Amino acid sequence: MADSPKTPKKSQAGHTSIDAYAVQCGECFKWRVIPTQEEYEDIRSRFVEDPFVCDKKPGVSCEDPADIEYDATRTWVIDKPNLPKTPAGFQRGLILRRDYSKLDAHYVTPTGKKVRAPSGIAAFINENPEFEDLSISDFSFTVPKVMDDTLPENVERKGSASSSKRIKSLKDDDN
Repeated sequence: MADSPKTPKKSQAGHTSIDAYAVQCGECFKWRVIPTQEEYEDIRSRFVEDPFVCDKKPGVSCEDPADIEYDATRTWVIDKPNLPKTPAGFQRGLILRRDYSKLDAHYVTPTGKKVRAPSGIAAFINENPEFEDLSISDFSFTVPKVMDDTLPENVERKGSASSSKRIKSLKDDDN
């Protein structure tokens, strides 16, 4: 979704974290930084029926300069609209693969267990009756799309070398 990017960065522990959440105004198309993951997820969860506009951010209007520019100074990833907001007590995490090919999603449960798939969520709910009001549909393992035009120049994506060789081979065949 071109309206809700996240910018991942490498953390000190070697894992990737999101260093900024931003949404694009539906009127002026400027990017606005959203201060917390919770606020960002709230906006994203109802984006189709309630698009973001600058006036929704306190003290901001379309007349103000953008909070952040979409450029290659950081790697951008774009979320899909209307993904469910993370249930209270859980934490949603995203890890960027070393080759920048995609992110992997997981949840950390209120008990501290990391869950990487819907089947893990189902098992957690079954084992913890106090969460029986939750459903698998309250969680999303859908990951944002990594924007190729913002990747660092020194990153070689998987398949890029073989794709280049294939293109060269096709050009050689044409001669």
